[in-house]
Amino acid sequence: MKDQENTVTKSAALSFVLAGGGTAGHISPLLAIARALVEANPAARVIAVGTPAGMETRLVPAAGFRLETIERVPMPRRLSVDLIKLPVRLVRAVRQALKIIDSAGADVVVGVGGYVSTPLYLAAWIRRLPVVIHEANARPGLANRLGARIAKTVAVAFRDTGLPEEQWVGMPMRREISTLDRSAARHQARVDLGLDPDLPTLIVTGGSSGAASINRAVAAAAPKIPADGTGVQVLHITGRGKQVAGPDGALLATDGYRQVEYVDGMEKVYAAADLLLARAGAATVCEVAAVGLPTVFVPLPHGNGEQRRNASELVDAGAGLMVEDAQLTGDWLLTEALLLVQDAGRLERMSLAAAPLGVRDADVRMAELIIDAAGGRS
Repeated sequence: MKDQENTVTKSAALSFVLAGGGTAGHISPLLAIARALVEANPAARVIAVGTPAGMETRLVPAAGFRLETIERVPMPRRLSVDLIKLPVRLVRAVRQALKIIDSAGADVVVGVGGYVSTPLYLAAWIRRLPVVIHEANARPGLANRLGARIAKTVAVAFRDTGLPEEQWVGMPMRREISTLDRSAARHQARVDLGLDPDLPTLIVTGGSSGAASINRAVAAAAPKIPADGTGVQVLHITGRGKQVAGPDGALLATDGYRQVEYVDGMEKVYAAADLLLARAGAATVCEVAAVGLPTVFVPLPHGNGEQRRNASELVDAGAGLMVEDAQLTGDWLLTEALLLVQDAGRLERMSLAAAPLGVRDADVRMAELIIDAAGGRS
């Protein structure tokens, strides 16, 4: 009993510095990890580190956590002025990171990738502090590939990323999503989104900023939905400022089709949809697996193939479909997606296939790894 009391006392004083920012793909898991750390150790100090221009300047304080910022240090992949400036920028950012680590009395540095993480990893190495990394993508980013060389613990959202001694933990996500019961929440979610509670529902999203190719395909299909006689409804999340207009210039609106720019709380979307059509970002792939939502993935047609790799395990397991961006047309939506959304048996099989691949407690798993790395136990 005495040993247990001493362990709890040691854990209560822990200080965690979490690095990551720039995009929601980095900030969302960072905040989920931060909340899990506070749950495990209510007296612990948690400080997030980002850049002055990233989304974290709004999202981190709104979540109730302290935010410190350092200079953004892009890592050029080719000869350029930025490459020449890199050493000076990196040294300056590392010095800023050292000040944050020292003032926080950090016991461990946690990184989720992005421009801000590399200076924090180097600062932690200088101070001989343990580093814990979480890699969200199936194809690791440069910052985490570098950081993994000095990390005490490397955790990943997808198996077989190639990082050294990786541990598969899944994707830390908001509790509103990880605890979602789709069946129980479906009726109210559809009412909240202005949908008919009883119709088979396809929800299409290109993310918060929208996707032009997806929007074009939906716009082409929307006028034909009522005439198709399928008895389905489509909710189209266009992205902010990306509303879709009809031939008359007015916002496109037909029976069976509704568009909105943005939905606050993706758990409503996941509960309301029988079928989702979306990009294959890491967070989306992991969240639909966790809640068991059948999904048509449309990977970005450019980049390093990261999104295709993110979705491949779900697609191979029969939990999702993949369609190339160039093949996504209005006709494809009408002949494939709208037929699938009515096939309750197939959708149920897809949902069950996702179950072994979905992880709902990745935030708790990460908190345990971080506390262990810091030398304490919750």
